[in-house]
Amino acid sequence: MAKQTRQQRRDRRAQQQPALAGGPPPRTPARPTANGDAQPERKPPRSDERHIPGSGPIHFLQEAWGELKKVEWPSQKAVVSGTAVVLIACLIVGVFLYLNDTLWQYVVQHILLR
Repeated sequence: MAKQTRQQRRDRRAQQQPALAGGPPPRTPARPTANGDAQPERKPPRSDERHIPGSGPIHFLQEAWGELKKVEWPSQKAVVSGTAVVLIACLIVGVFLYLNDTLWQYVVQHILLR
């Protein structure tokens, strides 16, 4: 059996249904221009994609409010316990850095600069 050419494979794929839900986007037919080059046709923008002047911030705030309604906010108990964990971790790291700094200060002053 002879190998398929690239064009034959493309034709076969075009006849089949795409395997994935979205599949590859369909190719737009090319139309020749004045100089003979082929350019794909441009589709006009959909009505829901048009920008209405002055509606940007209002639309943004409406969408932001809608998203904030979907957030699962933590309870007061969860906030307090999370805050306590953060404060204790900061305290532990602060003590570690202070002790490390004093140790290296002693090493530099009394051993390296002697």
